[in-house]
Amino acid sequence: MSEKWNGIERRVSLRAAAEGLVGNLSPQGLNAKPNELLLHELLVHKIELEMQNEELRRAHAELEEARDRYIDLYEFAPVAYITVNREGVIKEINLTGSTLLGVDRVKLLKCRFSHFIADEDKDRWYRLFMNTMQIAKTERQEFSLLMTKNDGTQFSAFLNCLRWLALDTTPMLRIALMDISKTTQIDHGNLC
Repeated sequence: MSEKWNGIERRVSLRAAAEGLVGNLSPQGLNAKPNELLLHELLVHKIELEMQNEELRRAHAELEEARDRYIDLYEFAPVAYITVNREGVIKEINLTGSTLLGVDRVKLLKCRFSHFIADEDKDRWYRLFMNTMQIAKTERQEFSLLMTKNDGTQFSAFLNCLRWLALDTTPMLRIALMDISKTTQIDHGNLC
């Protein structure tokens, strides 16, 4: 939408445009009969409503396009995005996340995120999770963990976490998760 809807100014602008379209049908000033004035006013109002409707259709189409771009960026990002509630249950996950963990997204929802933390890092995860969920400020917490995919294979993961309050003021944890196994293997290769 090229023009922003700004209330009275926009309404006056639409009114002037509608008046311009029916200018040659305007009643003749003081000599006009009441029914001619009413008919003219109704015609102008009809055209004005049609113009508003067209603007709303354009705005709706632009919003749908923006939503589709957002969904594509979210779903196919090279990073797993996961939202976990205060009980540690996965509430949202993108396609990248479900692929990384090796589980269909529908099955992941309502599953505990800790299920995918390797046993040797579970205690550390619980401490980090509790600490992050109790931070009142929106400070990002970053850490690495060993995680386990659904098939049992393990991978090193880097987590970037942010505590977030949902609309109902329930604290949630938003996680951006990356598989850093290849990076870790490259680093270990350079050490030898």
